[in-house]
Amino acid sequence: MTATTAPPHTRPPLLTRVLHDDRMVRRLAGITLVNTLGNGLSMTLAVLFFTRVLGFGAAQVGLALTAAGLCGVLAGVPAGRLADRYGAKPVLLTLVAVQGVGTAAYATVHSFPVFLLLACLVTTVDRGSSAVRNAMYAEILPSDRRVEGRAYLRSVTNIGIGVGTCLAGLALQADTRTAYSVAILADAVTFLVVVVLFAVVLPAPARRSDLAAAGRREPNPALRNVPYLAVTALNGLLCLQFAMIEVGVPLWIVRETSAPRWMVSGGLLVNTVLVVLLQVRATRGTDRPDVAIRVCRRGGLLLTGSCAVLGLAHGLPAAAAALVLAAGIGLQALGEVLSQAGGWALSYDLAAEGHHGAYQGVFNTGQSAAMMLGPAVVAWLLVGHGLLGWTLLGALFAASGLAMGPTVRWAQRAGRSSVDV
Repeated sequence: MTATTAPPHTRPPLLTRVLHDDRMVRRLAGITLVNTLGNGLSMTLAVLFFTRVLGFGAAQVGLALTAAGLCGVLAGVPAGRLADRYGAKPVLLTLVAVQGVGTAAYATVHSFPVFLLLACLVTTVDRGSSAVRNAMYAEILPSDRRVEGRAYLRSVTNIGIGVGTCLAGLALQADTRTAYSVAILADAVTFLVVVVLFAVVLPAPARRSDLAAAGRREPNPALRNVPYLAVTALNGLLCLQFAMIEVGVPLWIVRETSAPRWMVSGGLLVNTVLVVLLQVRATRGTDRPDVAIRVCRRGGLLLTGSCAVLGLAHGLPAAAAALVLAAGIGLQALGEVLSQAGGWALSYDLAAEGHHGAYQGVFNTGQSAAMMLGPAVVAWLLVGHGLLGWTLLGALFAASGLAMGPTVRWAQRAGRSSVDV
């Protein structure tokens, strides 16, 4: 067939494979790419900006970031509740706008108390917006496409952060006050661009006024749903894997193996590439709770296997240690995409319709707690206890994955009972 006779709306094969077939997910992907490009800039440069440009000591920055992390853990529940009351879109627009303004305000900070308050504010709206964003997906995506859509957006997230990190390298190479300041302000601009895109591109989801009114009167249903809280806790334990790959593995490579030091960045690169390639595929069938349970169980067991393999790198020659570490990192990536896919599916499936903000707020709080506490827990296990630490961490992943099945069935029985009543 010649180009002149081809169907007018046919995309090239490469674009067909890369671009999502759902128009709404494609719009969300574009917004996500802008947002995470800025995130990649700030993740790479923030600490250097705080210490070298703003002039705060490492201990002061550590204290501020720890306090901010705690505020972030506490933000998910009230933010999700607001999404149920007023709609996810307007709440999300407000939170992202505040985050953009707060990020830009870093450039004007001269005193530590102001820096501390600003860090707490920015982290609070960041974690709150994450919960609201996940609730928004439940409002604007069909129920059978939510998890697959989130997986696609997570792949885009990794790409955006990777590009942002590469751009941050330009500021690192320049190593000047101006370069760091421009990068932070560029991150702030991406938030404001995202606000405009959300406002213009996304429709305001239709909401039932009776559910919104009930949400203003009733206590938070997610906080009273004990089985859902248990599922959230198990998912939080599985989320310790992020601290494992970002903190535990680098410490292990440098302190306890003879592998080349470039394996630290190489391992993170392998993880990123595998997540981009496999995350969408890992969601297949997870719209069925029984499949989501199996996926979580397999993810937990793969993470356990990853811990066992990574621990074996201790004492090996450099080349052998590098191969063993690569295998362990590969297993971790497989466990990550599966456990995340299963967790997302269950977080939506077990939520009461009309209250996705409340439920996503609680679920996001579990993840935020794991991300705040994870680095300290993982570092203590691996630096203080070595192979025993890997064994304990692996056992924790296995127990969490295996316990997901009976806990989800408990949640399903509780949900049916509440409907019958």
